Amino acid sequence: MTQNFKKNANGDFGKPESGYRDLFRLFSYLKPHLKSLTLAALLLMGVSTITLGILWKIRGLVDLVMVQHDFSALTTTIYILVVFFLLQSILSIGQSYMVALVGQKIIAQFRNSLFRHLESLSLGFFSKRRTGEILSRLTNDVGTIQTISTTVPVDLAKQGVILLGAVGILIYMNWKLCLMILIVVPFVILTAKVFGRKLKALSTAVQDRMAETSTILEEVISGIRIVKSFVREDYEADRFKHTVNQTLDLALKKAWVFAVFIPVITFLTLMGAAGVLWYGGYQVIQGNMTPGDLVAFVLYGGILMGPFSSFARVFSQLKEVQGATKRVFEILDLESTIPQNPQAPPLPPLQGKVTFHGVGFSYEPGAKVLKNISFKVAPGQVIALVGPSGAGKTTLLNLLHRFYDPTEGWIEIDGQPIREVQLKSLYSQFGLVSQETILFGGTIRENILYGQLDAGEDEIVAAAKAANAHPFISALPRGYQTIVGEKGINLSGGQRQRIAIARAILKRPRLLLLDEATSSLDNESEMLIQEALQRLMEGKTTFVIAHRLTTVQNADIILTLEDGEIVEKGTHTELLNLKGLYHHLYTVKWEKSEDWLIHHEK
Repeated sequence: MTQNFKKNANGDFGKPESGYRDLFRLFSYLKPHLKSLTLAALLLMGVSTITLGILWKIRGLVDLVMVQHDFSALTTTIYILVVFFLLQSILSIGQSYMVALVGQKIIAQFRNSLFRHLESLSLGFFSKRRTGEILSRLTNDVGTIQTISTTVPVDLAKQGVILLGAVGILIYMNWKLCLMILIVVPFVILTAKVFGRKLKALSTAVQDRMAETSTILEEVISGIRIVKSFVREDYEADRFKHTVNQTLDLALKKAWVFAVFIPVITFLTLMGAAGVLWYGGYQVIQGNMTPGDLVAFVLYGGILMGPFSSFARVFSQLKEVQGATKRVFEILDLESTIPQNPQAPPLPPLQGKVTFHGVGFSYEPGAKVLKNISFKVAPGQVIALVGPSGAGKTTLLNLLHRFYDPTEGWIEIDGQPIREVQLKSLYSQFGLVSQETILFGGTIRENILYGQLDAGEDEIVAAAKAANAHPFISALPRGYQTIVGEKGINLSGGQRQRIAIARAILKRPRLLLLDEATSSLDNESEMLIQEALQRLMEGKTTFVIAHRLTTVQNADIILTLEDGEIVEKGTHTELLNLKGLYHHLYTVKWEKSEDWLIHHEK
């Protein structure tokens, strides 16, 4: 794909090299539908040709009535006109349906391409972009593109036939009168150019404000409990109203420019028509033209102004759509910061040996989050990551999962650098359970089934039982068909987490990443989840970030991180004897809470 935008590895958008180049790329999406679009254009060209023929017959009709007074010829001409009207209607029906058909297919293709490309982008992109803005590009901007991608090519074909046919007929009839019409063309083009610039700028600004509106709407809906809890309904309403009013102001400015633009074009064309009437009427008075010729000339001159007005309108539409195409192609031109070699071999079934070789990482240049991380893990071992907030624990798991690539060093699994294997074969063998439980808005069954889409009902129930989720699911009125709501809002935190564990169990991962999987839960839920996690961890290499001391105590290796570095490494007993950071965390953070927990469990 041709790269029209400068972009960096973080997914920041640059400036377009050419707005018109984006439009050419947009029309490239027409290629798969070229046959249908060509048929629509041919039908519309047929309509235009019949229109020219109808006007020619009307020319003769006027002379038959006003000059020759031939009723028999008049009747024959009317029959011919009726046939023309019928053919024109049939062709119009065909072309209208074909244009709609192609338009809907193109918009579906465009949205599918954009969605698939969004899925291919790395986490770095989504961490820097608000959801509402992305949704706006997928919906509003693509919707703006729909009309221009189909109506413009077809309309150009229609107006081209009218332009060539009408000019040819007018020159044949009276070339001097034809020149009087064509003299207004430069003024029409100049007007379109001036107004087109303003329409492009305003259209881009409107799309930006609509994206901001979508962002606020998405944030308020997804965080409605926080909005209500903090009594911020008025604040959010004012924020939304301010953005909507900005959009309204820009839309009204755009409407005003367009409202002035069309009458100006119309005035110029009517000036040409007035000139034709004056000079043509003089020619009729002098006997150099028949009344039919004058009527035909005015009618042909009128439809001749149609193409020029249409070209001006298309020009303004192109200016409007440039903003939308720019925003859409900005995303399509972005490449994932996680490169994938199509020829890379798949990763064989994991044994679970993990090695970090001098790994360093920065989200932003000059701000290292991890520094010189080196360690080895044997298959089946449990590795606990501890340290103060911001020490880099979650980042380390993200690098191992290859959501990001190290800026220094490399990571191996079973002796294979993870950069050199197929990404899907790597991801498919990981099981991720995080503190922030993400469920989809469907049923409990659908959420568990996400771990393995072809699993049977027995496997789903077995996974739920292993995750200690089956009892509470069975107690629900609709059981596994219960709707969990957006992000699982209809379930408690412990219930959501157990469904997430069931999903991970059904995936049958070979390496586990547990990021604070039991935090922020009540003690009963935590015990049930801890029991489920123990089943999930059996025989698997497991990396765990945990606040529960029992999990840390039982780990084969404990890595203590501080300021992005491993400052201590060993078992629970070894690290306590060092009297270092781990000892401090143990005595300050865990000692009292664990004493309470042990007492409570008894």
